[in-house]
Amino acid sequence: MRYIIIGAGAVGGTIGARLLRAGHDVVLVARGAHYAALRDRGLRFATPADTVTLEAPVVAGPEELSLRADDVLILTVKTQDSVAALDAWAWQPVAGGRTAAEDLPVFCAQNGVASERLALRRFRNVYGVCVWLPATHLEPGVIEAQGTPMTGLLPVGRYPAGIDETASKVAADLAHSTFLSPVSAAVMRYKYRKLLGNLGNAIEALCGPRSAVTEHSETAAELRNRAREEGAAVLDAAGIDYASRAEQDEMRADQVRLEPVGGAHRSGGSSWQSLTRGTGSIEADYLNGEIVLLGREHGIPAPLNELLQRLANQFARHRRAPGSITASEMALLMQQA
Repeated sequence: MRYIIIGAGAVGGTIGARLLRAGHDVVLVARGAHYAALRDRGLRFATPADTVTLEAPVVAGPEELSLRADDVLILTVKTQDSVAALDAWAWQPVAGGRTAAEDLPVFCAQNGVASERLALRRFRNVYGVCVWLPATHLEPGVIEAQGTPMTGLLPVGRYPAGIDETASKVAADLAHSTFLSPVSAAVMRYKYRKLLGNLGNAIEALCGPRSAVTEHSETAAELRNRAREEGAAVLDAAGIDYASRAEQDEMRADQVRLEPVGGAHRSGGSSWQSLTRGTGSIEADYLNGEIVLLGREHGIPAPLNELLQRLANQFARHRRAPGSITASEMALLMQQA
């Protein structure tokens, strides 16, 4: 198998680096300054154990690559970029005369639960990957992965449900590359559990990381809990099954611990990183916005998640710095809504 990592940022860069170090055939897909850095200097990959520079083929898009019948597409862009990425790759020819959409599997290793359905509109063979993977990408060409002794937890399964040979093979390769990667016939249960955890991403991005000791830390924790409670109420009303916190903790156990890289602790998660890099977009529409959408469909209000979605998008559009609103100010906005 050759792994094509579509979006070699924090998650994709880490998965690609670990597969590459384990001896697998990998192609990284990136854009802009990150693409140029990977092309010119390689991938600087830092972990609690070491820092290495990896040489891997890197392309800016499918037009630079001849697809093979044994290719596996790993989609790791943020969900707001999924449609563009899927459209770019789905209709590319594969050796043998058919298209990627007909012949190649696509694994959605992303936060949220929307990309699998988007992919299934285009690809015949779609798989979900639940991503518990602490990693950071703030500088072009540089990825830090803070998880140890295993790099992350990546349950894999066919979408919408099931297990097949491809899922089992990919999970085995990931397991060989320092990931916990169980195969699950109901992988979306884990992705919905992860969605509930990710509802606090916007709070971290807007108010600052949990590691920052502020007088508002208790207020931020209360907001995170309330966002999750809203989310659980919405999923319950929608009849959507999700794994329990105990299931998640048992699966991960103490095998993925966060440790410093180069003496520095992880600064913040994916949404915080998007604001820090000033990308102009953020994944809130597919995290808090997923709960808002389901709540509207099933008549369950989710006012805090609606506020978080709106504020996160405003911050991203106007390229406001993360942490530039306090949790107390957000709580006041919530009271006024």
